[in-house]
Amino acid sequence: MTASGLVIRAVRDGGAWASLLAVTSLVRAGAETLLPAVLGLAVDGVLRDGGTSTWPLAYAALVAAATAGDVLTELAIGTSAAAATARMRHRFVRRLLALGPSAGTRRSPGGEGPCGVARRASPTVRAAGGSGDESTRGAHTSPGLAAGDVTSRAVTATADTGLAPSAVVLAITAVLPPVGGMIALLLLDPWLALTFALGLPVIFAVLTAFVRDTSAIVGRYLAVQGVIAARLVEALAGNRTVAAAGTADREITRILAPLPELAEHGHATWRVQAATAGRGTLALPLLQIAVLAVAGWEVAAGRLTAGGLLAATQYAGLGADIGPVITQLGRLARARAGAARLAPVLDREPPAYGTASPPEGPGRLEFRGVSAAPVLDGLDLTVPGGRAVAVVGRSGSGKSLLAALAGRLAEPDAGEVLLDGVPLRDLSRTALRRAIGYAFARPVLFGATIAEAITGGTAPAPPADRSGAAAEAVPAACAMRAACAAQADGFIRRLPAGYGTPPDAAPLSGGELQRLGLARAFAHPGTVLVLDDATSSLDTVTEMRIGDILTRDPRTRLIIAHRVTTAARADLVAWLDGGRIRACAPHRELWADPEYRAVFR
Repeated sequence: MTASGLVIRAVRDGGAWASLLAVTSLVRAGAETLLPAVLGLAVDGVLRDGGTSTWPLAYAALVAAATAGDVLTELAIGTSAAAATARMRHRFVRRLLALGPSAGTRRSPGGEGPCGVARRASPTVRAAGGSGDESTRGAHTSPGLAAGDVTSRAVTATADTGLAPSAVVLAITAVLPPVGGMIALLLLDPWLALTFALGLPVIFAVLTAFVRDTSAIVGRYLAVQGVIAARLVEALAGNRTVAAAGTADREITRILAPLPELAEHGHATWRVQAATAGRGTLALPLLQIAVLAVAGWEVAAGRLTAGGLLAATQYAGLGADIGPVITQLGRLARARAGAARLAPVLDREPPAYGTASPPEGPGRLEFRGVSAAPVLDGLDLTVPGGRAVAVVGRSGSGKSLLAALAGRLAEPDAGEVLLDGVPLRDLSRTALRRAIGYAFARPVLFGATIAEAITGGTAPAPPADRSGAAAEAVPAACAMRAACAAQADGFIRRLPAGYGTPPDAAPLSGGELQRLGLARAFAHPGTVLVLDDATSSLDTVTEMRIGDILTRDPRTRLIIAHRVTTAARADLVAWLDGGRIRACAPHRELWADPEYRAVFR
């Protein structure tokens, strides 16, 4: 959808308040247009009939209507903007999460962030429907945008787009008084209208230049703002590395480096507005003087009354007053610039899912001719059902990409991945997430409590006749069993509220967080577990204990391995090299190859 299309949608999102705004602003514009005419008639009536004329009362009624319209218009402006912003923000966030990593993630050049903070493409909340998520420090989010830039778009760009209902309505109604003024001049005297029309090309040129320049400047301003936000999020994510390297001043300089450009765009906005207002200020008195001169001539000729002279003077000012039009066009330009920043996300279609139910089978995973940029090329691999297969390879060989493909957290460029003979793309979203669970190197915890973070809504549902505490005990017991298997029960019980502790209130080390991620994987009901470097932060003893449990797990396990001990415990080792599987055999057989041994060095 184009930026203009999003602006139109935002106007619809304004709902009833946008409709009320249209009514109140029309009332206000109508009153403003009629006021000079009624004032002229009131003056003529007083001069002709003395104090018996009713036109002054009509003038007072119009002033009251204009005042009421102003009050209701201000209320409708704020409320319609809030409604449109909320709907646009929900739409943007839903689409962002629905896109997931299949839309592509961006890596920094060289795979490193500021001061060596590692970059990794991060699986998103799509995996949380099963067993969790990972958001690495400094990681970027889909689709190809830095996390800070995405946040800027979700907060600022949606708010700017939310201005659309009031900007569009008020821009239209702001034109009505000038147009009404010209029509009134024509009705008063054709020569007045002709005099005023001579100045219209100047006004039109001023407005056209303002819209063009403002749209371009606001778009650049928001883009630079997104760059600053992205750099700030990166630095905050790697704050420990920055502190250890003693490079805080350098990071501050890097984050704030675009500020001069941001300031220049901001100043340019004010310069455009000032220049436009200046031209309008110059055009207004000139047009009024010209119309007043002609009106005086017409009065002297007896073709125009004193009240008509007063009305003509005010209509000339009303017709040349482009200030309200400029204001609303500026807001509309900002709304369109915000919409242009949302469009790249909202235009992308989320991955399509099938309707198939979870297949019956032991959980056999098959990769058939799978290619995925930038490293996998025609890869073939079969992970037997109920077996543990460790994937090893040098850094950058595509191990994590292979893990993401296993649960459709990434889409292959070619080939297909099957679960028990059924292509993953044919499975429904629910079936896929229930069938394949994940554990990541640095998991993110979701849920109100540690217990909820472990079960993630995947615990077996209680029987229909259970209720109350008995029903709540089922997911709690599931969380405890999984935590015990992940060697996490001990430190969880030492937390302030045990399993009821909110995740953000739990002081967790990297190893403890990783064990909670493993517990979430153990609690998952699926037939396949994918462990992407999920034991990298564990001490040797804990890793061995969890490794023994993994060995006895009856499910299919695809394990991204960096340690020899992890590969040795697996049933098979898939050696990834050159974008393909170089060999798939037990670890003891591969160990005889010196190049295989070199992988672990």
